[in-house]
Amino acid sequence: MSVPDWLDPLPEPELMRATDRWAIEERGIPSLALMERAGEGLTRVTGAHSRGGRIVVVCGKGNNGGDGLVTARLLRAAGRDVEVLAVWPPDELRGDAKVQLERLPGDPPQPFAAGRLAGAGVLVDAVLGTGFSGAPRAPADAVLAALGEADAPVVAADVPSGVNAETGEVEGAAVRAAATATFHLAKPGLWIAPGKDHAGRVEVIPIGIPRGAPGGAATGLLTPRVLDVLPSRGAASTKFSSGNVVVIGGSPGLTGAPAMTALAAARTGAGYVTVAASASLELAFAARLLEAMFRPLPHTDGALGPAALDAALAAVARADAVVLGPGLGRGDGVQALVRELAARIEVPLVLDADGLNALGGRYADVLSARSAPTVLTPHAGELSRLLETESAAVGAQRLGSARGAAAAARAIVVLKGDDTLVADPDGLVAVSPGGAPALATAGTGDVLSGVIAALLAKGVEPFRAAAGGVFAHVCAGRLAAAAHGPEGVVASDVITALPAALARPT
Repeated sequence: MSVPDWLDPLPEPELMRATDRWAIEERGIPSLALMERAGEGLTRVTGAHSRGGRIVVVCGKGNNGGDGLVTARLLRAAGRDVEVLAVWPPDELRGDAKVQLERLPGDPPQPFAAGRLAGAGVLVDAVLGTGFSGAPRAPADAVLAALGEADAPVVAADVPSGVNAETGEVEGAAVRAAATATFHLAKPGLWIAPGKDHAGRVEVIPIGIPRGAPGGAATGLLTPRVLDVLPSRGAASTKFSSGNVVVIGGSPGLTGAPAMTALAAARTGAGYVTVAASASLELAFAARLLEAMFRPLPHTDGALGPAALDAALAAVARADAVVLGPGLGRGDGVQALVRELAARIEVPLVLDADGLNALGGRYADVLSARSAPTVLTPHAGELSRLLETESAAVGAQRLGSARGAAAAARAIVVLKGDDTLVADPDGLVAVSPGGAPALATAGTGDVLSGVIAALLAKGVEPFRAAAGGVFAHVCAGRLAAAAHGPEGVVASDVITALPAALARPT
């Protein structure tokens, strides 16, 4: 498995170790040369974050500690006051790390003591490397806790100690860095929460590994390249060839969500958009949507139920993509309708909000037999209900939760957050770079569903459509924030920004 070329690969630790071996054994690059370049890059990042004065480098006993020793040597050579603290006795160092210890000029490493961190201008975390998983054990746990309590900025070598580099999971004490100097390529855990929250600014340090290493990463970071192949309207286009999207949603008091989904689909380029909803809501949608069609569905006291099934299936007969769920409500009747529609709709389907809540723990049974592509767009709480676990458990294991749900449902799962994850059924994952806090407002999830549906309706491959929708959504959030400030953005501002975001993704 390997990520497509519109993702920047985020190699897992095992793949990174294999890449190192290939560079050393097949391409003849000395391992010490790789460590030297890593240390040089770490030195630059450390200097950039130093507040002046003494620098403290905290070293473990693996190659990460060797990287820290290179940095200590180079900083001392530059005239900086550098203290090296060893978490384990230095005589436990082996291989390249031991060589770097022998090259260290000046005072040898001193045993770690938390008090020695006081008054430092910057701290270097070179304690645990990318092979770490689980919760740190003594003595590392106390060291990481002390680094977390220090008032100086911390620069992490390759990955903040205590963070699982593959998954971003944090099970115990972990460094919260101002910056992470990561070597060759960034690792998944630097971009996936909660590890993302510990990494600070991620700076990738080239260390001389050439291209062409065997194997491929299963996780990648989204780039503007994901939007390079989006279909555009031409002279022969019609409103139907541009993509026909149907949104099934809405209930009394909840007409805004499907309206925003529909308008977002139109702003993304869908040529024909229809809202299928309770007939009692027609006036509300007529006031909200001038460009979208309305398809009335049978209802009971304004709410949809099984009696709307045939009419809803007729409404999607010519659709290229369907969004099911925004604003539908959670009554028993509507939940039964959603489950039946999800099983019987034969075109690409985006399930969001109440569409997800209707499936609950039965989501895999309902969705795994579908012949057309399915995209689920849950936040952590919604995914926890599908998986029948706690929201906190999803938050702690975001990558595993998204992959597990995608595999069980044979669907694409878009687990929303600043690190939105797009997981396909075979384990491939795209990670959003985030950086759009303005999206943390009501209605923006409905916007995302409309964007993804429009891309599906235009014939974009489903995994790329979901990932492209996420990236365009982030870009639109950034543009809206630039115009209104992050606190002033509402969902309709994001919709307005979509055409510019799609034309000039950043």
